[in-house]
Amino acid sequence: MGGVLGLDFGEKRIGVAFVAEGTTIAFPLTVIPNKGRGQVLQEIKKIVLEKKIGKIVAGLPVTMKGEVGIAAEKITKEVEWFRTQLAVPVVLWDERLSSKEVERVLIEADVRRDRRKEIIDQLAAQRILQNFIDSGANAPKE
Repeated sequence: MGGVLGLDFGEKRIGVAFVAEGTTIAFPLTVIPNKGRGQVLQEIKKIVLEKKIGKIVAGLPVTMKGEVGIAAEKITKEVEWFRTQLAVPVVLWDERLSSKEVERVLIEADVRRDRRKEIIDQLAAQRILQNFIDSGANAPKE
């Protein structure tokens, strides 16, 4: 099946996390500068090959009520395009509060603001991916 890649799409950056095949712990991997679909696609394809990825989980920013708002619609359209370009399945996963929770933890840990900006995207991607794995959504179907 392969590992699983987690993506947290943002206007300027895309956080990336990774869980290796046969494991259940997601790790922050990198941040991809969001300089257009083509450039982002090439970076994702490179990671998919290097890490032997079998599935991609993209965060879906639903509202606190669980509704699909403007941000979620935008991400859904982006993910639909990426699905047509990638050879691995791409699924959407509720990312409610992932970035805010990560930022709160970093503030509590007294991480400087400039350093928080560097790592918040990949930690949000890690949180999205870990929630996906913990839910059992990635478990093999019997």
